[in-house]
Amino acid sequence: MARCHHTYISGHNSMKKKANKMTVGALECCDLPELGLTDLQMRVDTGAATSSLHVDNIEEFEKDGKAWVRFDIHPDVHNVDTIVTTTAPLKGKKIVKSSSADKEKRVVIRTDIRLGGKVWKIKLTLTDRSTMTNLMLLGREAMNGRILVDPGEEFLLS
Repeated sequence: MARCHHTYISGHNSMKKKANKMTVGALECCDLPELGLTDLQMRVDTGAATSSLHVDNIEEFEKDGKAWVRFDIHPDVHNVDTIVTTTAPLKGKKIVKSSSADKEKRVVIRTDIRLGGKVWKIKLTLTDRSTMTNLMLLGREAMNGRILVDPGEEFLLS
């Protein structure tokens, strides 16, 4: 049987590491200012590596010799008639495995996220999340070094 080997960190050092991080619940609201989205409800998911955003009509195109992507967003989950078409530089493509083990090739963009009064860049895959409850999922890469998650809470920052 394998044994865990623990490295003990003094309370002072671990508190110092935690002091710089915001605590969020399983659901939070964020802004994606570069995409024109405010007060967007997202699921905080430590099981997902990459963050994802529900969009429709993904279309790749070239602008000034660089790859870009155009897509439609429904900024208000309660009013799907409201559609915002936006563009962003294409940062790459990624194979993402869903919780049901399906693999999907997704486009990746980088954009600012505003959460808890702080702003930083995150990678965001664009996909059809219409069968999901939340339009956005915040993954580990976006949280790394910045966020602690309390899965028993919701909307700690709002």
